Amino acid sequence: MDPRTHRPGAMSHGPGVIRTTCSSSGIVGMGAPPPGPAPVPGPSEGLLARGYPTTYPALLKVAQMISLLIAFLCVKNSMWTDYSAYSYFEVVAMCDLLMILVFYLVHLFSVYRMLTCISWPLAVFGFLATFLCMVSIWLSYKISCITQATAAAV
Repeated sequence: MDPRTHRPGAMSHGPGVIRTTCSSSGIVGMGAPPPGPAPVPGPSEGLLARGYPTTYPALLKVAQMISLLIAFLCVKNSMWTDYSAYSYFEVVAMCDLLMILVFYLVHLFSVYRMLTCISWPLAVFGFLATFLCMVSIWLSYKISCITQATAAAV
């Protein structure tokens, strides 16, 4: 360094050698990644996601479909007192069953990877709307039963 241009406390901005501890030798401790858990394997490349049917979301969808099918069959085979309430329940139960079946098949065949135009996290709002419709049906049926009971008593 030139003593005339060097100021105490100033840093040198010239070329220099930078030493690192990484190397491309592949020896552990000499730049190779540290040993740890193995990377999670990627999604299956085939047509069918083989591990999906045994996951909790898949089993939940199957349980929902079975319960909706049982509910539909119970309403279908019962004595109807109010045609509109029973038929509305049938329609909602079958629509839910078909919607859940479609989502099950979408995940089973990994179709969601090809359908990038759909925001899948936002699709849960359809389920929320369906649940709210069912609550509305229950409240409407409850109110209509109370109204019919009081009208019959008069």
